[in-house]
Amino acid sequence: MPKKIGAAILKKIRQDSQAKDRRTVKLIKDTAADVNAKILRRVKPELKLPVRALSNVSYSAKKGYFEIGRQTKVRTLTVNTVKTFAQTLRLMSLSKELIETRDFATKRDAYYQSKNWGAAMFQEQTESDAVMDDIEALFSIHAVNREQLRFVPDEHGGAVAGELVVYDPDIESGEIERIDCTRFGSGAYSIPGSVEHLTFETKAEFILAIETGGMFQRLQSHKFWKKKNCILVSLSGVPTRSTRRFIRRLSEQAKIPVYAFVDCDPYGISNIYRTLKVGSGNAAHINQFFCAPSARFLGVTPQDILDYKLPTHPLKDVDVKRAKDALKNDPFFQQHRPWRNAIEMLLKMGVRAEQQALAKWGLNYVIDEYLPAKLAKPAAFLP
Repeated sequence: MPKKIGAAILKKIRQDSQAKDRRTVKLIKDTAADVNAKILRRVKPELKLPVRALSNVSYSAKKGYFEIGRQTKVRTLTVNTVKTFAQTLRLMSLSKELIETRDFATKRDAYYQSKNWGAAMFQEQTESDAVMDDIEALFSIHAVNREQLRFVPDEHGGAVAGELVVYDPDIESGEIERIDCTRFGSGAYSIPGSVEHLTFETKAEFILAIETGGMFQRLQSHKFWKKKNCILVSLSGVPTRSTRRFIRRLSEQAKIPVYAFVDCDPYGISNIYRTLKVGSGNAAHINQFFCAPSARFLGVTPQDILDYKLPTHPLKDVDVKRAKDALKNDPFFQQHRPWRNAIEMLLKMGVRAEQQALAKWGLNYVIDEYLPAKLAKPAAFLP
């Protein structure tokens, strides 16, 4: 049942939220005022946006995530860019309105809102998504992300089960919902689109981030979290923003490590795991908020294929290309020799293996043998 949140805690939450909102609105107003002032002086206004690409990314093992570089692209108001420029300002105006009215909009909502913008309306959602990404990049240098601009994801977050209590406060009513993630039966808690307002209570020893829904369901149904005192989080492929932010905030607050359990293929390694741990090149402007630098790679590893005699599938051309690109161009893998060795080993073997391949030895072999053996040697995990 909902419980009254302490007055002091509620006041602090409100003050922090209002301070962030005031700061974000000021940034929007200042940007718009600069554009207006230049127009009045008959100077072409421009917006400087960081280049969102792997070529403009640096990686420091000390910081633990991909960081945006200094390269920028300039959007200048010209005959050819007037529509995109107008759309950018209109979307910023919508963000200001959402913050001031304590509301929010999904990407789809924002696209349809533009249908009242006359010549500035978006023809396709891909257009509005791109402009929204540019706006986030513009304000990211001031530590503002898209959720603070009140644009929330359309996608659902991952699923959570295990030794965790989530406190979800209602800022307006002063009530707090206590969500016990051990009490969902065969189901699980679903991570909301925005997680900034959540707080956590846990005595778990680690977070196990799992690639596939099927493996998550197996571990959840057999209460693996109880046996190993942990928190299970389903990534469902490349984790969504809210899932990554949830894991980041939980691991930091609880001061516990994150262990990744994904398929042994170039996609699981260089897309799913790498994105969880250090972020991506295209999102380098927000990696400081969404990655989990404490993450380590539990498995499945190329060595596991040999040690556990796992069934495999041949690497596809796209797998080989992705692996070679990681070795050649990815700063994360270039800095970690153990990862270069593992990827080179996978290419030499020419095969890939899924998590579910462990079922060769029994449906619950992963619970009874594989994970206990792995968790006994966390120092051996790939970085």
